[in-house]
Amino acid sequence: MFIAIPRTPVSFSEGNLISAREACAGAQQYAELRVSGGGLFWLATAPEDGSVSLWRYDAQRPERLNTGTSIRSRLNGYGGGAYAVTPEFVCWVSEDQCLWSMNLHSGQRHLLVCDPYSTWGGLTPDPLRQRWIAVREKQGKQALMAIDYQGCLSVLNDHFDFYGAPAVSQNGQQIAWTGWFSPYMPWDQSWICLAGLDSVGQPVNLVKAEPPGGGSVQQAQFVAQSLWVVSDHGGWWQPYRVVRQDGDLHWLPALSPNRDHANAPWQLGERHACPLPCGGWARVRYRQGIGELWLEQAGEIKQVASAYTDFRDLVVSGGDLYCVARRPDLSDTILRLNLWAGPRAQPLFRAPAPLAGRNCVWPESIVLPFGGEHRYALQGFVYLPERSEKKPPLILIAHGGPTSAAYAAFNPQVQFWCQRGFAVAEVNYTGSTGFGREFRQALAGQWGKADVADMFRMKDAIVEAGWVDPDRVFIQGRSSGGYTALMAAVVPKEHLRGLASLYGVTDPFTLKAATHRFESGYLDWLLGEPGPEGRYWNARTPARLANQIACPAVFFQGGRDPVVVPEQTLAMVKALEGAGQQVELVWFDEEGHGFRALDSQAEVLDRLCQFYTGLARG
Repeated sequence: MFIAIPRTPVSFSEGNLISAREACAGAQQYAELRVSGGGLFWLATAPEDGSVSLWRYDAQRPERLNTGTSIRSRLNGYGGGAYAVTPEFVCWVSEDQCLWSMNLHSGQRHLLVCDPYSTWGGLTPDPLRQRWIAVREKQGKQALMAIDYQGCLSVLNDHFDFYGAPAVSQNGQQIAWTGWFSPYMPWDQSWICLAGLDSVGQPVNLVKAEPPGGGSVQQAQFVAQSLWVVSDHGGWWQPYRVVRQDGDLHWLPALSPNRDHANAPWQLGERHACPLPCGGWARVRYRQGIGELWLEQAGEIKQVASAYTDFRDLVVSGGDLYCVARRPDLSDTILRLNLWAGPRAQPLFRAPAPLAGRNCVWPESIVLPFGGEHRYALQGFVYLPERSEKKPPLILIAHGGPTSAAYAAFNPQVQFWCQRGFAVAEVNYTGSTGFGREFRQALAGQWGKADVADMFRMKDAIVEAGWVDPDRVFIQGRSSGGYTALMAAVVPKEHLRGLASLYGVTDPFTLKAATHRFESGYLDWLLGEPGPEGRYWNARTPARLANQIACPAVFFQGGRDPVVVPEQTLAMVKALEGAGQQVELVWFDEEGHGFRALDSQAEVLDRLCQFYTGLARG
């Protein structure tokens, strides 16, 4: 068994602890980095209320653009591609799903489209035709749309059930996009489409293809007239050049290692690769949960900015590469790397950090090897608190998704726990992204089993290493991670001290009936067939297994949650009370799926602290 040796635990003074409010306020994020007309643009999320603002940097000073309201794409429930920019104009999706544009010289705003039945995402500029291209969902149907500068709409394609963000070639003569059909998710099975654009901007000579042998394709982009994508049909999300020849599409692999070069496309418009101005590429790779940035130019391949552990939204302007970078001890950072001078990573902007002047616990990556009963290696991040005479309690955290991942990025809430004497383990269980297609797809039909087994496998390794108290182990999760936590509490031979479910799934039947269209087939993939009279799903429905949960539990629920509807959590709490279990419910009338208000987030952390601390002392 391989376990990375942790760094020396960090000590904290009582008066230097981060508060729950500070921890939650430290969650500002940058996203959707874009360049146009010599300017750098990005979105910034305010932790106070979850509002999203658009910023521009013109090489002299940053400026917040006056968009009037918050920017947010609600397409597929997760958004992405919420704005697009040209040298003269910027177009964005407002909080209420209207499309707006702004003249970047005058600052004048113009309402393009406002339809209460539509959601938008994947915005892409088509400056040659003075229009924007985007994905629209309206009344249960998606389409690839063109929106001219006056707000007139035209349909470009409506063949697929769902669409990824489109790409337009630099000369405006070609367009490409990805699409997929229900019940698949975009990381299961998707198609790439390539077409020319005629004199009125309609796609012509369309060719579409699945990856060879089937797979997931994403992040289409043009380099001059060449189409590049990321596809996992070879077992990993790797770069390919897609070439039209004799009416078919041919996939030409780039030289790349067997690593994921992207993660699961929950959002539209993500960019993990960028062509460099004098040839070559900047690409992100994931190795055992850690993001790496690599430059491929002049026949040389080298890793850069190795002090950072995750990279998103790669773009180039002039001789500079920009990206959003993350690491365990710093808030989101916009990095600039001069391609001709090293390149040396220079922080351009950094979100405020609540731990300024305080120590920060770095995670250690633990990799448990495959072999014996374990088909796959298992990776996770462990954060250890200050050294004390007693072994610390452990909080196991199951990430959401579940087709997502835990990253070695700054998380002030993890620091909050370490400062209070808790160890924390974030586990990339079976089905997580970043570890290849086979590992990701291995969760099919096994949700509530494979993920739970991996949580305990990691716990056992940490206990065996002597780092934590085996009698004081807690588990928590948000959304799908809450489901994993609840199912873990059902395992009879494991003895958890307590569990916390933050808007977690408790009843797959109810969730399937209420979930949005994007994930309408996801549960069937995760759980398999329900079986006669729902027998198979019943065996993995926490609400029906309440009498098997022996540890205290606390639930956090929003009264306006459209995904895990409040009735789910209320029924679960009632079932636990009926079974005589210790259970608490913390309710937020105005919150939905994922709490946005800073006051709500801080109360969650405070109540969790009371819950865990009381049980850890008992």
